[in-house]
Amino acid sequence: MNELLLPSNLIQGTQWDPDPRRSDWLKRLPSIVSDLAQRWDLELGDPYEPGGQCSWVAPARTRAGEALVLKVGWRHAEALHEADGLKYWDGNGVVRVHADHMLDDTIALLLERCEPGTGLCRLPEPDQDVVVCGLLPRLWREPADEHEFPSLHDMCNDWADGYQEKVAREGSQLDPGIARVGLELFRTLPASADRRVMLATDLHAENILAAQREVWLLIDPKPHVGDPVYDVLQHMLNCDRLFTEPVGLANTLASMLDLDPARLLAWLFARCVQESPGWRGMAEVATRLAP
Repeated sequence: MNELLLPSNLIQGTQWDPDPRRSDWLKRLPSIVSDLAQRWDLELGDPYEPGGQCSWVAPARTRAGEALVLKVGWRHAEALHEADGLKYWDGNGVVRVHADHMLDDTIALLLERCEPGTGLCRLPEPDQDVVVCGLLPRLWREPADEHEFPSLHDMCNDWADGYQEKVAREGSQLDPGIARVGLELFRTLPASADRRVMLATDLHAENILAAQREVWLLIDPKPHVGDPVYDVLQHMLNCDRLFTEPVGLANTLASMLDLDPARLLAWLFARCVQESPGWRGMAEVATRLAP
């Protein structure tokens, strides 16, 4: 195959994750993609720009002419259960998996292609709300008792530990009392949920694409099991209204999804605290929302 083009975000991702194993994977990516193209007998197009930080994603076509997408990702914790989650939801508001293959450091997925594939992010935020609130309840199903999906509780504890390590190194913009309350909420809210369901955890307008089988389809979930209220947060964190009217935004979405607005505000406050070291503006929002 011709020289493999690398999307800009994937190249920049080495700055986000300086793991030398990831850099080695990026060097070997052309041969990995070539092997996968042969494995699934694919004709590949140029990768989507700007792409993601952890995966190479490009349009693909089978010998039979079926239009699909090849996603080749650096194997990391958040990506481990993507294929299983998509299979669990079985096309109900999400893209379908046609094939998947896991190597020591690579996760490859052959996915349904969304056409025209334009992102929901191009719509005004109130219109995004309608689509997001239509998709989320379709995902919130209770998995079987023997499921192997990771728990939201464990994820929140890991992220809280990461927050404390980062603040210990770099300091914090937040009042220590506000940070302490927010982090405690972030660790304890998962256990107080009245139900535990499948979550996408990364559902936002850039991960929802216009399609033909359904008007909108979700891509790139990070499946976990836990409190459905949490699953609204990523959309909120990607809204401009978060920085101008966070309480109004939370109340609007809670009403649309029939969720407890006080609980959604508590989750939002806790998540803004957790994100505050590396996300500009989150400390100010956390301070406004502090109980």
